Amino acid sequence: MANNKNNKVILTCTECLSRNYTTTRNKVNQNERLELMKFCRKCNKHTLHRETK
Repeated sequence: MANNKNNKVILTCTECLSRNYTTTRNKVNQNERLELMKFCRKCNKHTLHRETK
């Protein structure tokens, strides 16, 4: 079995706290939490989404 270093992460909107997106990231190369500007359907605008535990 291959040693997969990419792990699934959940992105949460910082304004309404809804969990909108899932993505993968390599935890070996990226030590900090992922932060992306994504569209939130609940807020109906682009907001900052942060990685949750």
